[in-house]
Amino acid sequence: MDAQTLVDERGELWLALAPLWLDREPSERDFARMVEVIERHDLTLNELEWVFRIELAPVLARNQMSMAGEWRHFDEYKLMQRLVAHNLRLKGWRRTSWSLFSGLTTMMTRHRWNELMLRVMVARGETPH
Repeated sequence: MDAQTLVDERGELWLALAPLWLDREPSERDFARMVEVIERHDLTLNELEWVFRIELAPVLARNQMSMAGEWRHFDEYKLMQRLVAHNLRLKGWRRTSWSLFSGLTTMMTRHRWNELMLRVMVARGETPH
């Protein structure tokens, strides 16, 4: 897969989900936008989990751990460059490594992700477990 295909297929979704890693709790408006964008992509809850754990968290968790991280907003162009570069390298052992360490990279945002997934389930008419 090339960079343009990644941007075309995932860019909107990645940017919509990025606020999960900011230093503030997502607003109702943020969550509504995330659900709206998620619903435009034909992904199962399991597939969304892997987008969160493997495609996004390794890049965005670094921002949370950095003292100089961008905490109020992201430069979307720079963020997209970092996400595309990460995802172009996400093959073989790298994919396996990130899946093994995804608990660490998602730890700080897991509560937000769980809230978002509940909202997605409600939007889809599914019953939360």
